[in-house]
Amino acid sequence: MISFTFVRALRRSWSGALAAALAATPAGAQDTPRREQVQAVRTDSAARRPFGTQRELAAMQQAWLAKRLDAFVPGLMRKHGVDFWIVAMREYNEDPVFSAITSPETYSARRRTIYVFFDKCAATGVDPAPSCGERIALGGTSQGGVWQARRTTKAIEGGIGGLRAELWGDEQWQALRQVVEEKQPRVIGIDRSRVFAFSDGLSSGELEGMSEALGPQWTARFKDAEGLPLELIASRLPDEEAFYKKMTEHVWAMTQEMFSGRVIVPGSTRTSDLVWWWRQRLADEGLGNWFQPSVDVQRRGVTESQLGDDPIIQRGDVLHCDVGLTVAGLNTDTQHMAYVLLPGETDAPAGLKRALANGNAMQDIAMEEIRPARTGNEILASVIARIRALGIDGTMYSHPIGLNGHGAGPLIGLWDYQDGVAGRGDAKVIPSMWYSIELQATTPVPEWGGQPVRMAMEEDMIIGADGKPRWALRRQDSLFIVR
Repeated sequence: MISFTFVRALRRSWSGALAAALAATPAGAQDTPRREQVQAVRTDSAARRPFGTQRELAAMQQAWLAKRLDAFVPGLMRKHGVDFWIVAMREYNEDPVFSAITSPETYSARRRTIYVFFDKCAATGVDPAPSCGERIALGGTSQGGVWQARRTTKAIEGGIGGLRAELWGDEQWQALRQVVEEKQPRVIGIDRSRVFAFSDGLSSGELEGMSEALGPQWTARFKDAEGLPLELIASRLPDEEAFYKKMTEHVWAMTQEMFSGRVIVPGSTRTSDLVWWWRQRLADEGLGNWFQPSVDVQRRGVTESQLGDDPIIQRGDVLHCDVGLTVAGLNTDTQHMAYVLLPGETDAPAGLKRALANGNAMQDIAMEEIRPARTGNEILASVIARIRALGIDGTMYSHPIGLNGHGAGPLIGLWDYQDGVAGRGDAKVIPSMWYSIELQATTPVPEWGGQPVRMAMEEDMIIGADGKPRWALRRQDSLFIVR
């Protein structure tokens, strides 16, 4: 943090330096060149910002925040039997739900922040609606007006601009008790879970302080919310779905460019060159990523260990990438496949096309089986049974995605757990959530002497508010070709 005194001094120094620089500029040479330079910067910057400026993105995220809290919280609180939900945290030890309930301009909790949701309609039985919800912040700001921020009445020594002191220490817990006694909740939800990390954001120290302040009368009404933060984090708006399609289009354009002769020179380019091409492109465009991208090779007659960690790409290779993109607080996760043509070839061998088609069949089955109210383990069992009936050798390991890369919600298998995932696979799919359909199909390829080739594929999909699944963009049904 920078002190007020330091900021004022810095502004004065900037102003003085700017005035001196302008005074030294020849008359008549100040305005036009500067306007041209500004215009050039704007044009160049716009070309590198495929999703807009940081300011534009933040305004969009702020609008999403207000809509999400109104659209999802009242119904989820009623669904999970909670009329008063406490989310308490300290700076740098934020609850996983933090990014789902705060402004894009807020990077961390403020000293201690206690967020309170109250369903004032629960006692009357009125259907949940935005007007039923009260949101109170004890510590921190209103997050752009979506929270009612309560501050202390304590005067600041020295009186800095008439500001009032922030809530601090035990005073915050006493303020929470005051709110509890004011609202008289029946069930108090807290973020504690032994299964889901997204639902286990209440630290032991915060639980201890809160329990001591509220006393046995109110702690007796504590309930592990568990499904409430899990499903709030997972829930997405139609506005976000439209933006996500643009993100997915950008990923597709990048993977197709990366797996092309514009980037790859067979016999010269290494897989690590493509990894860093991806990283650099994202940096140049002001975009982020939530994991290190990877590129690997399969080659006829050569084992994985013989290829090594960073092989040079050769003609006849099958290429695979696992890449992601982060923008406006949302994440993608994509795996695409490519083939490097041999001299005289105009397309990939039929056996490789068939291998990709087996992966597509698995994707089709997954899309048919993923439905709201089904658990991840139920979906996994159905998918595995159906691919085995078709004679496909494959594995399924799909995960939710959205505010987090490996997002909140039920797992549909893990690569090493194809019989189900206890706990995390028992949660249920809900409407308005997204998935990364991640899987692999291994198929013997006749043109490679029967050598098995793995098609590891991943595409993001959307489950609409109506419960119907669809691809965020589309799936890969043909290999990218490097000529």
